[in-house]
Amino acid sequence: MPAPLCTPSVPWRLYPYDMVDEREPERRTDPELAGVLAELMDREPIFHRPELGTTRADFERMTANEFWEVGASGQRYSRECVLDELERRFAEPHSDVWETSDFRCQRLAEDLYLLTYTLLQDRVRLTRRSTVWRRTLDGWKIVFHQGTIAQGA
Repeated sequence: MPAPLCTPSVPWRLYPYDMVDEREPERRTDPELAGVLAELMDREPIFHRPELGTTRADFERMTANEFWEVGASGQRYSRECVLDELERRFAEPHSDVWETSDFRCQRLAEDLYLLTYTLLQDRVRLTRRSTVWRRTLDGWKIVFHQGTIAQGA
């Protein structure tokens, strides 16, 4: 009898490193969300669009009060921690080469959207990104963000 797909070799791991079959889910953007997708693509990668702002006040306006993030390291960061780091980073001129691709948008609830994409940073570091966005009367607000290293994926 063939082994079932995605059978873990170690039973206590939810997603082991050596799955029998690595199938990605079907990921598509509903055509009704084309406008939302276009708007959100113009805002990613978050905090790296100088035309949207580079000051702490700009970043505060971009983020919901309950915003938090999981970095590519797996570390969780509070809104305050992220704002502190952004303020430090933008105090000095710097350059980053950010290449985005593979955008998808999914509606989670009324005025709440999940945007996923792939990011190549400085032509070296490949990550998968997920941002939860809320449309408000004041514009788009980031609720949650996660980056996951995907090197070798």
